[in-house]
Amino acid sequence: MKEETEQVVGASQALAAAGLSDMVWGHAAVRDREGRGVWMKASGWGFEEVDADRVVLVDRSGDVVHGEGKRHLEYPIHTEIMERRPDVGCVVHTHAPALAAFTSLDVPLRALSHDAVPFVEPQLPRFTRTGALIADRELGAALAETLGDANACLMPQHGAVTVGPDAATAVMYAVLLERACRTQLMAATAGGPKVWSDPEEAEFKRRQVWNPGQLAAGWHYLQRLNQRGTP
Repeated sequence: MKEETEQVVGASQALAAAGLSDMVWGHAAVRDREGRGVWMKASGWGFEEVDADRVVLVDRSGDVVHGEGKRHLEYPIHTEIMERRPDVGCVVHTHAPALAAFTSLDVPLRALSHDAVPFVEPQLPRFTRTGALIADRELGAALAETLGDANACLMPQHGAVTVGPDAATAVMYAVLLERACRTQLMAATAGGPKVWSDPEEAEFKRRQVWNPGQLAAGWHYLQRLNQRGTP
């Protein structure tokens, strides 16, 4: 319990340090080691406000079985993805403006920089069934089905989800996806991208640039950034 709580606090604060806060919305969740559900921040708090007292354990039915406070309406994002993906230990859901702006263009994400390579070849999926809240298990299961085995899923008119075996990976994927979308938006305003990594280079860069050690290095940087306070 303590370990999962610390992971949720660390993930939340890292997302805040990376600039992915959306007031009190968005959330990261960690799988409960005993199979009781997911640990996530309580509703009503921003990423930067999360501490051990603001983390709750939510079961698949939506009941808060440990901790104080209310659960987020979109808890099924986390419970249903983890139900379908036993390899996933953490799920992150954010609403970064760059995600909504990029998905509105309805164009493929291109590997214009390092940031996009975890999400191309194959192209990351998009959940188009609804742009509203994922507030029931049926929608959560549909989102999990769309995600499939990918690292992330764009949610047009909404945001995105990223997943990983641990909090460090899922958080770093959230950071990288937002940066990749923002970079392509910048290129679009300058006339549109003309060059990007081909499939072979993208595959090589996934191993070279975003291996577990590099992802961990980025995660530790965000932890240090949070500890000293962001500008």
